[in-house]
Amino acid sequence: MLIDLERRRPLALLPDREAKTVALWLQAHPGVGVSTRDRFRADADGARPGAPDAIQVADRVHLLHNRAEALDQVLNAHRDTLAAVHETLRRAPVARLDDTVAVRVPPPSPSRIVQKLAHQRQAQRRALHQQIWGFHQQGWSGWAMAQYLGVGKTTVYRDLRMATWPERQCRADRGRSLLTPDHTSRLERWNTGHRDAWRLFRELHRRGSAGSYPTGARDAQRLRQAQGQARQHRPPRQTLPVVAEPSPRHLTARRATWLVLRRPERLEEEEAAPLTQLQAQHAEVAAAIAFAQDFTRLVRERQPDQLDPWLARAAESPLVPLQRFAKGRRDDDDAVRAGVTLPWSTGPVEGHINRLKMLTRQMVGRATRDRLQQRVLLAA
Repeated sequence: MLIDLERRRPLALLPDREAKTVALWLQAHPGVGVSTRDRFRADADGARPGAPDAIQVADRVHLLHNRAEALDQVLNAHRDTLAAVHETLRRAPVARLDDTVAVRVPPPSPSRIVQKLAHQRQAQRRALHQQIWGFHQQGWSGWAMAQYLGVGKTTVYRDLRMATWPERQCRADRGRSLLTPDHTSRLERWNTGHRDAWRLFRELHRRGSAGSYPTGARDAQRLRQAQGQARQHRPPRQTLPVVAEPSPRHLTARRATWLVLRRPERLEEEEAAPLTQLQAQHAEVAAAIAFAQDFTRLVRERQPDQLDPWLARAAESPLVPLQRFAKGRRDDDDAVRAGVTLPWSTGPVEGHINRLKMLTRQMVGRATRDRLQQRVLLAA
């Protein structure tokens, strides 16, 4: 889709995204002065012959996205460091508002069946990763490997970007259950002495809590474990520590990349702690975080004079993803520099793309592309 950035209106819906198609349309409609685009190579190859006098502008959001991908690859190679930092933060006591310290509740452990299935899936993915790299060393193309192995090209190219097998990212809702909405009430009642699992379950159930008694019993067992009690042991007069279970997010490579990408003034104390720990744990991780933060700063604050020094430092870095990222930016230097300098971006395009997706879903199987183009253009 081609958008007029000044009027924020769609101009055309092309049949494909090939460079030749883009070039032919631009040649038939001269007068384009600025061409904004993402990092897709065909758009650049089509804009050069189609509008040779136009200034090409690389979108800043996509530049930051590419930078995030490079940092994610570096952090994926240091999964042990991420796991160590996560375990350190998980075991740390929780400070309460009354200046007391609460004991953290251990996370729920998956069943043996779930663990067995997870290990089997990991073994299959690791074997696939090794096959892809074996075929790559023999000179196979990405398309041929995808056809032979029965997987998508995206899977092949993603594995080829990482020499070590990337473990599966943890789900964002890991550790959640039907008891999570009543998390605060349950802990308050437990800390005030209501530690009978059956009575606590009935009380919360009358208030509308979901979940079954076995789920509540397993949760109560975790609370007793945090307080150092034996199973089904309820000392009547012993003073037990206060327990707390903050909703921690598992520190994955993607999560750490998101924390680095956030603006520093928006980081809360609990979010800044993992970054501080990561930078103290490993020198390579600290260097990658510093490189990413410097690039983010020069893009957001529009500092094109800092681009060349940053590219030179990244090219000399021992981190291969950063070297690859710097090379890609240098190959598209004029568009990247214009993106850091000029106010144009592909922001107006994204809203029209969302509307196009909605129309496509409404018309799937009922109309042709010509009718879709009429709806897109006439509605604007």
